[in-house]
Amino acid sequence: MKTIALLLAFALSSTAAEIRIGLVGCDTSHATAFTQILNDPAAKNHVAGAKVVAAVKASSPDIESSFNRVEGYIKELQEKWGVKIYDSIEAMCADVDAVLIESVDGRPHLAQARPVIAAKKPLFIDKPLAGSLADAREIARLAKESGVPVWTGSAYRWYGSMRTMMATDIGEIRGAISYGPAHLEQSHPDFYWYGVHPTEALYTALGKGCESVTRTKTADTDVVVGLWSGGRTGTLVGLRTKSLPNKVTIFGSKGFAEQKSGDHDYAPLVAEIVKFIQTGKAPVEMEETLEMFAFMSAADESAKRGGAPVKLSEVK
Repeated sequence: MKTIALLLAFALSSTAAEIRIGLVGCDTSHATAFTQILNDPAAKNHVAGAKVVAAVKASSPDIESSFNRVEGYIKELQEKWGVKIYDSIEAMCADVDAVLIESVDGRPHLAQARPVIAAKKPLFIDKPLAGSLADAREIARLAKESGVPVWTGSAYRWYGSMRTMMATDIGEIRGAISYGPAHLEQSHPDFYWYGVHPTEALYTALGKGCESVTRTKTADTDVVVGLWSGGRTGTLVGLRTKSLPNKVTIFGSKGFAEQKSGDHDYAPLVAEIVKFIQTGKAPVEMEETLEMFAFMSAADESAKRGGAPVKLSEVK
């Protein structure tokens, strides 16, 4: 009860004053893109109510896209946006209201989340939630046990084109197809690295309830077919060619609807993050997120078994 009261008090006070946000990890373009959306009132997609004021530098020495970019992003955060760089997460947490973990590498997310949760700060963790299913489940356990709001989400879920499609009346949704980029990173389970985005788009359409998956894997393409409760089906097509579109089609009892192309605005996600911090309520249940990561892990296991069906209940 005490934790809930503290969070409610924070929510009330944060709506009256600008929320001070701290970043953990500055090795992804999201760190600077989200900061611009929040900190620049002149930006066409500006989201009011919060400002990035602090950051902890973090990068991964074994991921080239991480260590090659972090210095440039740190420089922009400091020189363009006046962000203060801290030596530790603990020190930063003392001076901020909420934290966004932006490290592109999911493996350190559990270790990075621990001090934030201990400091009782609302926490958004950028994709992927973690570098393993076990770590994802541990983050969820810590958050629940401590009563700290923790959420993770992909911008794909909040694109205007996605919301428009999902608002279309096609009756009861019986199936969906999601396709998009699914580049691989050897340090992560296959879909965790980039395929997590079209996977979340598939879950945006179908929600929880996947029971088993089968996967066909080639050098350039993955096809994962999931069987949901009630006979619903979901198909994920992961692409690794130069052309990287992303789109969802949903099929219902009264018709179908298709997502429009060309929507890549982060602002709707950032707006949801601010609302999440203000209210302490995540827009997507952690149970759905954990099932989504189990879906991706089961897809890896299916590939190891030559495309045999794998139940989500089997993966650890």
